[in-house]
Amino acid sequence: MSQRQPHDTLPREGDYDLASLLLSLCAWHGEHDTDDASCSLRAIRERMNAEIQGLELLMSGDEDRLRLSDLARWLEENIARLEPLLSARDTMLLPESWASANPRSRLLDEGRVLVANAIDRDLDGAGVDGPLDPASDVASLLVGLEVRDEGQLSHQALDSYLRISGDYELPRLLPVFRVIECLSGARRALRRREEAGDDEQPALLAETMSACRRYLDLAERYTEFRFPPLVIGVGVAGSGKSRFTRTLVSRLGAIRLCSDVERRRLHGIHPQEEKKDVPVDIFSDTATEKTYRRLAKYAGALLDAGLPVCIDGTCLKREQRDLLRHQAEGRGLPVLLISFEADEATLERRITKRAARQDVLAEESLAILARQREAFEDFSDEERLLLVRLDTTADNAAEILAGLIQEHVR
Repeated sequence: MSQRQPHDTLPREGDYDLASLLLSLCAWHGEHDTDDASCSLRAIRERMNAEIQGLELLMSGDEDRLRLSDLARWLEENIARLEPLLSARDTMLLPESWASANPRSRLLDEGRVLVANAIDRDLDGAGVDGPLDPASDVASLLVGLEVRDEGQLSHQALDSYLRISGDYELPRLLPVFRVIECLSGARRALRRREEAGDDEQPALLAETMSACRRYLDLAERYTEFRFPPLVIGVGVAGSGKSRFTRTLVSRLGAIRLCSDVERRRLHGIHPQEEKKDVPVDIFSDTATEKTYRRLAKYAGALLDAGLPVCIDGTCLKREQRDLLRHQAEGRGLPVLLISFEADEATLERRITKRAARQDVLAEESLAILARQREAFEDFSDEERLLLVRLDTTADNAAEILAGLIQEHVR
């Protein structure tokens, strides 16, 4: 069942598309914090209990109450398990939700109003006032999209938020906050019937119960244990790595870790910042080693959170690839090496076209391509067991890639 949509689609102040919403959300989370961090765990438990008790009062069926009881038990166990991480994030806590500061916000997609409150936060319920972990706002946005059958937008939202914010520990908290947001959504659904004041309306009863159970179904999905894969893209400039790894975000819900983004962040350059000269060589051997160690660390954190991970980097050296794949193998998770390949003429044509678009000399870009080819270390026998070669000039390369990964995971 789709959620009801607002009818007013005329542009107004407070309207966001997904990209501008994520920039605003990341900026808010980065610029605001609270002095009252000591009560963060208590605030999470109070929010959880408020949602559980409020929903339980509105439920009438024993089966639904049993589902709620199971979710409550799961929440309590996982909040206790995550207590060290929650405490370690005290310096990141917010005084209030982004939604409180933007009460008239709307999320639009190609002219459609998807969510009247852009991150679908209940402004009248518990939990909009801090102390509040940023994961709570992110979870609200993701649940709001997923309950409206906008799974691809949800995947894009999380991938983009993490790339902009660099907060790769946040996903470990998301299952807990997603479940809490689902309980909030289920409670709001049942409240509609109570506010109508007439339990004898069969259509309203069916609609609200369907919406409630849709949220409960989502909540139960978030509690499931997952075996996420690690996909390591390998290829020189122009081979199509970035273009094809982006498709894995929408299709598979993967988080894309980009070497160029993390290399810049490592040197204090924000991912959204215009390119600028820096006083150090960010492409030195030392900088490259630090970049790949950071990629490996973040890949491990995301795999621990149950999210598929895709590495978007050249990964030319065997040592770099080993460092990355051991993050999955050490956790008993599947790993796949994708060699992105194209013929020489195609590579040079793509590089020349990109250079013109970025207003740089084609000769310099082609020289980088030549150095990368020379630096590439061939795959070992062990790596070949995990290797898939993808011709990125093929018409159906994206479908082939997604299918190969899904088959490998199975």
